[in-house]
Amino acid sequence: MKWGSLYGAEYVNRLYAMVRANSFGEIRFVCMTDNVDGIRDEVELMPCPDIALPSSHINRPWRKVSLFGDSSRLFGLAGDWLFLDLDLVVTGNLDDFFEYQPEEPFVVMVNWTQPGSGIGNTSCYRFRVGSATELLANLEHDPMPLIKKYTNSQTYISKNIRRKAFWPDDWCALFKVHCLPPWPRRFWMEPTIPQGAHIVAFPGNPNPHEALAGVWPENQKLKKIYKHVRPTRWIGRVWSDSEAHVVRMAREAKI
Repeated sequence: MKWGSLYGAEYVNRLYAMVRANSFGEIRFVCMTDNVDGIRDEVELMPCPDIALPSSHINRPWRKVSLFGDSSRLFGLAGDWLFLDLDLVVTGNLDDFFEYQPEEPFVVMVNWTQPGSGIGNTSCYRFRVGSATELLANLEHDPMPLIKKYTNSQTYISKNIRRKAFWPDDWCALFKVHCLPPWPRRFWMEPTIPQGAHIVAFPGNPNPHEALAGVWPENQKLKKIYKHVRPTRWIGRVWSDSEAHVVRMAREAKI
């Protein structure tokens, strides 16, 4: 999903290339967005689903709960889908995410800022359309008490969904937790890709393009002491290698 101006079309295009490069066989890649400008032709475009939220929260991550509507509210989508946030980097095969515990209607990344809490990080999750429509129905019925009770949408989802499973621990890494060297080594050591990681998520700052440039946006002087990142060159390599793979596939298809 892409709304607002935080992420441009280049993030959609890069994510498509990374998904295509890390999947075998045919794929269907859907972007739900309020702005289709600049998005590559291979991407299937749909509007963002409607959701009855106060205007103060309609453009916050709470909007992602709209994906728990039934098929009629998701423009006919059905079956199992893998949701990927725009601000992540794909570093390994994605077919495993559809083959893992296929009986489960909701499988999510561990929230590594709260390990052991039972809360998922919805940067990466597989969901079965229509399997948890009560999440959307209850939120729309009386949103503000739920928004006040739960700190964010992923906590609300994790605490209220009937069935929940987690990806294996090493599949989904959090950039700030698993990739950054500990302080003070992060001042001279480049972040690394953890062994076995298929996904590296970037919630908050820095975003991938900032980590690539070695920039960690922070206004508070005290936090700048430890919020430091060296230029993370492998992000650029993943992006360029993925795009080269897509170009190579297109060329071979024409032969």
